[in-house]
Formats: sequence, C-alpha cells, structure tokens
Amino acid sequence: MEFQHELIIPNEDLPFKLFLFEGSNGNYIREKHWHTSIEIFAVLEGELSFFLNEEEHPLKAGEFLIINSNEIHSIHAPERNETVVLQIPLKQFEDYFTAQRYIRFSIKAGNPEMDEHMAELIRMLYEVYAGRATGYEFRSRALYYEILYYLVADYRVTEVQEKELHYSRRLDALSKITAYMREHYTEELKLSEVASTFGYSAEYLSRMFKKYARINFKTYLQDIRMVYAYRELVNTDKTISQIAMDNGFPNSRAFSKEFQRRYGVLPSAVKRKTKEAD
Repeated sequence: MEFQHELIIPNEDLPFKLFLFEGSNGNYIREKHWHTSIEIFAVLEGELSFFLNEEEHPLKAGEFLIINSNEIHSIHAPERNETVVLQIPLKQFEDYFTAQRYIRFSIKAGNPEMDEHMAELIRMLYEVYAGRATGYEFRSRALYYEILYYLVADYRVTEVQEKELHYSRRLDALSKITAYMREHYTEELKLSEVASTFGYSAEYLSRMFKKYARINFKTYLQDIRMVYAYRELVNTDKTISQIAMDNGFPNSRAFSKEFQRRYGVLPSAVKRKTKEAD
C-alpha cells in the first residue's frame, strides 16, 4: 500500500485545526495519505481536485468536500487557489459512532442550499479565527459547533456496507495507537510497552507502522514531540531545556540535535528570531 499517515494536532487555542491549504500557489500534488481526523476542504477561490479510491472529485469556488477518517486520498492543485482546511478530531463524534466505532459523512445530492450554507459557515469560521478580534474564541466555537451539528444531522451516513467497515478496520487499529501516543508523548514511550498495551508483539507493531504509516515508531513519536515543542518554542518564554523536558526529550542537547536535523537551524536561533519579531 503506497500511502502515508498524516499527523494532525489541533490548534493550540481551539478543539480543531484550521488553516489555508498549503497548495495555494498551484503546481502542487499531495500524494496518497490518510489520517484519523475528519477533514473538510472548502474552496474560496480557484479550483483543485481530490482523488478518493482513484475516483476524481473536482472542486471549484463555493464547494467543499468531506474526507472521512481512514479514507485514503490525494490532492492535485495545478492552479492557484484559496482553500480553507478544517480538521476535526474523530473523538468529537464518539456519541454517534456505530457499534464498530465507525462514522462516515457524505455530501448528498439534492440539497444545494444546505451545501451553500455549510460552505459559508466554514468561510466565516476562517475569517473569524484569522481576524482574532475580541471574543473570537467564542464566535469560533459557536460556528464550529454549528458545523458539527449539520455534519451529524444532514451529512452522516447511517447505512454502511460491511466492506466499508472492513476497509476502515485495517487502519483503525493503528489510529488508536497513534492517538494513545499523542496523549502520552511526554512520557518515555517504548515500542515494546506500547505494543503490549494493545496486545501486540513489538515486531508486529513495528511492521504495522512501516506498512500503514510508512514510518517507523520512533520517528512518528519524535514527530509528535517536535510539533508540540516547536509550538512552545515560538509561543512561550520557556527555556529550551524546559521545552525539551516537557515534551519527552531526555535533555536539551538531544532536542537541539533533532531540531537542527529537521529544520536546519538550532532552536535557539528560532527563539531569538521570534523575540526580535515581537
């Protein structure tokens, strides 16, 4: 299976992740990948195409697409576009899971008014969040929960075929493990201990990561730690040593070495540049 797992961590101040699509300049291809979260792409300007199970879904301005949990997809954006991406943690819908811990959404034909309203809500959410005016947190949450309401009320698929459940289960096991790792990333997580927690051998879990995430266990864990550490580096006054220890690195030296390997600069340089920008 030639696809990658994408690590998604919500914005620091709200229970979702919201941003402009990185392929806005065009001439962009995002290869096949999957993630646990529900993802919505809403095109504000331009156009782009999604491929779900090899089927093309073109989107133009004013349209949106829902990507389900564990749904393998790729994105082609040959031209310039402005697209809002809303990523919603799967646990937000746990009250609506089937007995198999499964939930699926789909845009249904015949209700263009609802689709237009949904696209408008996502556009408004992005403008409110990007504007950061006084009280934006409350307004952002209000719009976000209205979007969740319409997802479960109007877009949820209640009849699911067994083959879809079987397909989802292939990735669901790894999704639970990666969720566990995101909850415990500050601890000294070992492959053998995580494997034992979920009833697997270390060898089996290692193969699972390589097959479905196309990444090894240690690298994935470091990815999680680095995302949170980078966030603290640019948004807090914590020392580099404190950031390293708070995010699961054994010491500041190990953190700095990994940071420079990934970003090409030392964390001290990034911290200094952030302070100068302030």
